[in-house]
Amino acid sequence: MLDANIKGQLQAYLEKLQRPIEIVATLDDSPKGEEMRQLLLDIAPLSAKISLRTDGQSSRRPSFAIGLPGETPRIHFAGLPMGHEFTSLVLALLQTGGHPPKVEQSVIDQIKALPGSFEFETYISLSCHNCPDVVQALNLMAVLNPGVTSTMIDGAMFQDEVNARQIMAVPTTYLNGAEFGAGRMLIEEILSKVDTGAAARAAEELGKKEIFDVLVVGGGPAGAAASIYAARKGIRTGIVAERFGGQVMDTLGIENFISVSHTEGPKLVASLEQHVKEYDVDVMNLQRANKLIPASENRGLIAVELENGARLQAKAVILSTGARWREMNVPGEKEYKAKGVCFCPHCDGPLFKGKRVAVIGGGNSGVEAAIDLAGIVAHVTLLEFADTLRADAVLQSKLYSLPNVTVIKSAQTTEVTGDGQKVNGITFKDRLTEEIKHVEVEGIFVQIGLLPNTDWLKGKLNLSRFGEIEIDAKGHTSLPGVFAAGDCTTVPYKQIIIAMGAGATASLSAFDHLIRTSAPA
Repeated sequence: MLDANIKGQLQAYLEKLQRPIEIVATLDDSPKGEEMRQLLLDIAPLSAKISLRTDGQSSRRPSFAIGLPGETPRIHFAGLPMGHEFTSLVLALLQTGGHPPKVEQSVIDQIKALPGSFEFETYISLSCHNCPDVVQALNLMAVLNPGVTSTMIDGAMFQDEVNARQIMAVPTTYLNGAEFGAGRMLIEEILSKVDTGAAARAAEELGKKEIFDVLVVGGGPAGAAASIYAARKGIRTGIVAERFGGQVMDTLGIENFISVSHTEGPKLVASLEQHVKEYDVDVMNLQRANKLIPASENRGLIAVELENGARLQAKAVILSTGARWREMNVPGEKEYKAKGVCFCPHCDGPLFKGKRVAVIGGGNSGVEAAIDLAGIVAHVTLLEFADTLRADAVLQSKLYSLPNVTVIKSAQTTEVTGDGQKVNGITFKDRLTEEIKHVEVEGIFVQIGLLPNTDWLKGKLNLSRFGEIEIDAKGHTSLPGVFAAGDCTTVPYKQIIIAMGAGATASLSAFDHLIRTSAPA
């Protein structure tokens, strides 16, 4: 199951085990059961501290659990944790074996103090790059708190459960039998939902922050670059973000980041975060900004109010709030979001194996999604509003070569239909004939671009008709002391490398502003 190279690396990691651990397997005679048996037989001999039993009695077969000898295991894997989830398996082994986790001590203390019983079940796909974050967070909670159990469930292997619970997107997490959340969640986000007093405590701590010289709002590539450039000037720098990494966390392959031939979004974000933390930057993650108060209304200081009620103040602010997936805004879309309406083909595609799906959008993203999905699903229908596709010629050539793809152009989507529980089709108007048509599908992947995250700024500074923050060549906005960078601005070409450069530009302009406004008359 594991090649010699991976075994060697894993054996080196397992030398960090500080106490004995036990793997308890519940197997069957299926091909997947045999694969799991072989995986566990490969792992167990790599450390004298690991013992393996195959007399498990889990209701999910095949599956296995990791725990301490003599105790009921609290970490379960219903499926083969390979691909993106292999790291989740390695961390579960190490952390159960006493290897300290790389999280803040305050987070560890918060987990240990949680009262009550929490039974988490997380449905994943092995191609999902957001799923491991949720699985690893919940596994760590199970290691640290005896009242928590965590089960990873491969949706492709346990399709009966997926169908029964009508799961149409991953990761989807259940807590004590009820749906808890869908999509990527960091451990701090999970704790904020189960620890009812966390938000109030966070607001109180944030409200005590001293005045920043530069406060960056948004933690994507632009925000990371801006905070690094500001911190390097030796000034008090803070970065407040709803989700560090932003949209890049949802990007799978990145092949146009100069000097790096290939990387993946989560990997790049981890590098960005590590680089930021090498400087004296106050990182305030998982905080949504909802109000900007100009210096003219706040005694010369710019203020940013957060959703939890805290107020941060700064001499200069850099807005780098990025963008989000653009929605179709048609009847049925919101009702069936995560019930068939999806935005990430890499994450959710495996849930539609053997089914019929639609892709909305004929740009590079839409065509790439259709190509990827064609290898998994029974049939793909691509709908494009214009009379031609906008994707690169090489992508179009590949698309048209696929036998299970239908391309419909001049198609205006008008409605998502469903049975009340999940999607069953999509309705569109033929823009040439005005005829209304319907296609029966079980999944719809929306790939029609991005919208800037600037709704909270309306009426405070100048925005373009597309909602982008208007900036000049140096990143100045229409508000003194407020700068902006990245995909939320009018900068042309929304690219990671361009956002980073724009973040550096805005930061240097903010520093120049501080010098000039603090100089004596």
